[in-house]
Amino acid sequence: MERNAARRRRRVLAAHSLRSLTWTVLITALFYLAPLDQGFGARTVVTLVAGLGLFGWLVARQVGAITRAEYPRLRAVEALAAALPLFLVIFSATYFVLAKEVPESFSEPLNRTDALYFTVTVFATVGFGDIAPATELGRALTTVQMVADLIVVGVIAKVLFGAVRIGVRRRGGDREQW
Repeated sequence: MERNAARRRRRVLAAHSLRSLTWTVLITALFYLAPLDQGFGARTVVTLVAGLGLFGWLVARQVGAITRAEYPRLRAVEALAAALPLFLVIFSATYFVLAKEVPESFSEPLNRTDALYFTVTVFATVGFGDIAPATELGRALTTVQMVADLIVVGVIAKVLFGAVRIGVRRRGGDREQW
């Protein structure tokens, strides 16, 4: 009986890990495949705001799923594996479009990988090294990301961890370690 339980735990862990990896790879691949040649303007700003709205909706939806999940901790990891890459790719795409339209916006030209690198650098708050915003618009957009980063790290993480606590309590305590 114990072997069946251990086998089931391994299967569940593998399934959650695979789904988490799939979300991360899929969202990143879509960033590299997306047609991002529309130029920077009102449409880009609207797309950024809509993307951030989609991110908020995804997180809100995940909170309910976490509280009802059989394994709330694993479900929270899955939620982060989908939400964080989406959040980062939204800003990366915006930086990429801005850099193509207004090349002087950054200290050097940005390709997609450079835009993703810059976004992760800002998110991780490790500071600017080789790439930095050089125009007022670039700095404004980077500031928006910094504020959003604080919200994501502070508020969203707290909400997801709160959902995990609720889910664990609903399941009758901390029987399962994950």
